[in-house]
Amino acid sequence: MFGTMKELVEAAGSGTIADAAKREQAGGNIAEIPAQVERMGRALEVMRASSEEGAQPDLRSMSGLTGGGASKLFAHAGRAASGPVMGRAIARALAVAECNACMGKIVAAPTAGACGILPAALLTMQETRGYSDEELTDALFTAAAVGAVIAARASIAGAEGGCQAECGTASAMAAAAVCELEGASAQTAVDAAAFALMASMGLVCDPVRGLVEVPCVYRNVSGVANALTAADLALSGIECPLEADDVVDAMKAVGDAMPASLRETGEGGCAACRVRER
Repeated sequence: MFGTMKELVEAAGSGTIADAAKREQAGGNIAEIPAQVERMGRALEVMRASSEEGAQPDLRSMSGLTGGGASKLFAHAGRAASGPVMGRAIARALAVAECNACMGKIVAAPTAGACGILPAALLTMQETRGYSDEELTDALFTAAAVGAVIAARASIAGAEGGCQAECGTASAMAAAAVCELEGASAQTAVDAAAFALMASMGLVCDPVRGLVEVPCVYRNVSGVANALTAADLALSGIECPLEADDVVDAMKAVGDAMPASLRETGEGGCAACRVRER
């Protein structure tokens, strides 16, 4: 298990975080790697299926708070103010998150509340850049390694660290994965993860009615936008001015400082707002 982003970069060397993660996951036994890759490939298929299921216009959660929004966003993607590629990405993020809210099968990446960000980024890259499933599977290993470091060094639980620990971590994972898809170095991928965490620092966890729906599903939308912009920062050659591990530590410190009302208790933030009548 890698304990720091620095260790990830060192383990990758002139190769990729994905390859380093596969070696680590297999316990150094190269013969185990194909089985690890197969399992990750199955996760990719679940991600794709949840994106498709969540895009159905008649989808509704049991609470009635969410569902059906992704189909509207897909229809709007071609006219999106953020551009058609981002339009597709944010629609996919909402689709997967709504699939989760409606009791569909998803991949926690790293949590159910942040499940839409990583698949939205990767599946949209595949759609627009033509990446293969094998390349996306490798990118999932990159994302998993980054997420594991954050989980070990800080937290990925909203109840412990706020939504920065969930959607923020998912954004960091997706940003790093996109960078390696694009052929960037391990250091560039880690810089992208740090940019994504910086942009989500302080994000609270404030579920309305205690459900993983509002504002959660909409934060998946902003989370994938954060991931793609963070990736672009790093891919352009901009180096993160802060050490990635220090950014992770800062996120933990911010989470520790949050009052209980902003850590998944359903008391503060958006949770204290009135729900509009429909």
